[in-house]
Amino acid sequence: MTDGSEKTINLKKAFDQNIVGENILEIAEFAVEKYEFRHDSTLSDEVREAALKEAAQALWKMVEELRLRRKQILKRMFDLADAAVKGAVEDG
Repeated sequence: MTDGSEKTINLKKAFDQNIVGENILEIAEFAVEKYEFRHDSTLSDEVREAALKEAAQALWKMVEELRLRRKQILKRMFDLADAAVKGAVEDG
């Protein structure tokens, strides 16, 4: 992150895309299997693929919302740190 000054901060990524992707696929598969178990049925390949796709899309949407929320939190952290430094310098 940068504020226009010379120094740049490199923050670590909050999400590993590969791990998140694997987890999403596993969660979607689990949800489909759970549905089949609870309804004592086996979905057709076509319905199963549609259900997996829908579940994965919903989960990726959630990941994107988390990314946006992280950006908001980081901005608040920088603002809070700026205010704390200003307070310590001006009051101290």
